[in-house]
Amino acid sequence: MPVRLLLLALGTFAVGTDTMVTAGILGPVADDLGVSVTAAGQLVTVFALGYALLAPPLAALTARWPRRRLLLTALMVFGAANALSALAPSYGTLLATRVLAAAGAALYTPTANAVATTLVAPERRGRALATVLGGMTVATALGVPLGTWVGRTDWRLTMWLVTALSAAALAGLALLLRELPVPTAAPGLRDRLAPLRDRRVLGAASTTLVFFLAFQSVYIYLATAVAPATGGRADRLSLVLLVSGLASVAGSWLGGRLVDRVGVRRVLLVGSAVAAVAFAALPWAGRSMPGALAYAVVTPLAGWAISVALPHRLASLDPGNAQLLISLNSSALYLGMAAGGAVGSAAIALLGGRWFPLAATVLALVAAATAWVTTRGAVPVRDGASAAPAERGARAAGR
Repeated sequence: MPVRLLLLALGTFAVGTDTMVTAGILGPVADDLGVSVTAAGQLVTVFALGYALLAPPLAALTARWPRRRLLLTALMVFGAANALSALAPSYGTLLATRVLAAAGAALYTPTANAVATTLVAPERRGRALATVLGGMTVATALGVPLGTWVGRTDWRLTMWLVTALSAAALAGLALLLRELPVPTAAPGLRDRLAPLRDRRVLGAASTTLVFFLAFQSVYIYLATAVAPATGGRADRLSLVLLVSGLASVAGSWLGGRLVDRVGVRRVLLVGSAVAAVAFAALPWAGRSMPGALAYAVVTPLAGWAISVALPHRLASLDPGNAQLLISLNSSALYLGMAAGGAVGSAAIALLGGRWFPLAATVLALVAAATAWVTTRGAVPVRDGASAAPAERGARAAGR
């Protein structure tokens, strides 16, 4: 495997750790800054919303930058923002630094994915993307539990860990990433948003948004949901997050193979249904460690299988604009994450710390219904996408 792909994946590992680890340190953040746990959860919301809203304009503004310079600049901004987070004296300052970190992440991740496709032959682009995106899944398996354990006594150490990871990726790319292809004429912001006028694209993006709204509304407050099982102990919570992370890696691997075998539509429908059942069971499963660990296996398996199917579906709609469509999928994903923090907080206030996952059950069923309606008439195809006849024609034209 090319070393440059692994370096790009190291950067997405740092971004993924930063994105997800906050869920494991909400308690220490809340105690240190004198805010509620639900208020601390809005740090995830601010980061995700910043990513979703900043990604399109930042991509348009930097479209003609050399790719190497853009990657290094993005990592510098991201690393500096996390260092400032570690030093933040107040909740308001910490919120501001999370927006800055989101800007760095919004610059880095789409660029790393695009660069990955230029470093390999066309027939290996899918695997190159899987390698770079794999940094995100490995972050859930290793970075999040490690960050939670490091921050069990001082959450600021977790921010320093992310800073160190981004610095390592920056150093590696600065030393080994050379002579990237010059970017071709890039679309402006209006052109980047134009695909949203296509109902198929809008339906696919809506599925992404609603599913990740369901998933994140529980994940951000998972410590609350499994508190009876962990007894508030950081080591037990770290174990739950570790199992969840390992299941995420397995889910990503499984999702790619299931998409190839049975098609995108079945993966979306079955995965959403399994997730809905898991959310509904969590109020009972979260009361014991075996139940919490079972939840930590089942839900990421379904969730990350879906996360593979979603960009496949969008890319199949117009292979010639796959990069653009995948970036829209990322924005929808992060909007779902942003709203998930607010929805989870509202669900806790309305239903209480035990029953709030039931709101995610309803949202997962809405995601399944959205996928069912917007993929009717699609048929499985051999290369892992699910395409209607017109979409298959677009795929052939792209070849």
